[in-house]
Amino acid sequence: MEVNGTLIWFYNICKREVWLMARGIVPDQNDENVDLGKFMHEHSYKRNEKEITFGNVKFDILFKSKDKLVIGENKKSSKYNEASKWQLLYYLKVLKKAGVNAEGVLVYPNERKRVEIKMDEKSEMKLDKMVDDIEQLSILSKPPKVEKIPFCKKCAYREFCYA
Repeated sequence: MEVNGTLIWFYNICKREVWLMARGIVPDQNDENVDLGKFMHEHSYKRNEKEITFGNVKFDILFKSKDKLVIGENKKSSKYNEASKWQLLYYLKVLKKAGVNAEGVLVYPNERKRVEIKMDEKSEMKLDKMVDDIEQLSILSKPPKVEKIPFCKKCAYREFCYA
């Protein structure tokens, strides 16, 4: 299993989701939150390049700028801001490792909000730890125990925890 931005995002929400995703268990595709995310992705930022694949990562938006490369992640809500920040930082780290210096921006179209994200040494070290933790989680024979958190109510994996 290769760590990607989605696993980094899940890691910052729920470790059980990481375990499920690492095994190829997909969330409920009929969940309204999954549908809303797909709709927003398709209908936001139409003038920019979207869904750029670079190695094993796929970021949402490439903003055109004369003097720097700026990548973006399009999110429906800042409620998951911390997880989204680490996902975008992971993308910046992957680009940096390939010799590409970039900056990032989280965009929340419904909130008309943008948050600039820049990589620093401390963030890189924390990402290394996250990657190690994700790799360890993925080899566990059983998923981590259910921990009820505020995000459970709208989780597309909730059937795996509370069925």
